[in-house]
Amino acid sequence: MLKKIPKILSPELVKILMEMGHGDEIVLADGNFACESIGQRTTRADGHGVPELLAAILELMPLDTYAQPVYLMAKVPGDNVEVPIWDEYAKLIAPHTDAKVEFLERFEFYERAKKAYCVVATGESAIYANVILKKGVVK
Repeated sequence: MLKKIPKILSPELVKILMEMGHGDEIVLADGNFACESIGQRTTRADGHGVPELLAAILELMPLDTYAQPVYLMAKVPGDNVEVPIWDEYAKLIAPHTDAKVEFLERFEFYERAKKAYCVVATGESAIYANVILKKGVVK
């Protein structure tokens, strides 16, 4: 065991975070996301929600300061659902970057996710809860 590693992060996920370099991206995917068919590398975090994983990852991984660090999947036009989880994300992300979150159209999000270093399959039940994080430099 190690000190100060959030218990929600599996050894495999910690290894993935360590392997990632500056500019690599990781997707935290909700339970509806097609992780296995889209991700070139996937890991599972079943039973965990994205906000808890996001908070834990942000304790260890710096966000990019040279490029857009955070992307969310935008709602499909005409889908009039509320997405309160985005407010939760904003509160978790704010202490780690001054950058505004950027929204990507659904298929644009999928294309970016295909190039990500890893897709993390979560048990998140909220819709439009997918987030991409770009790793920054440890200073």
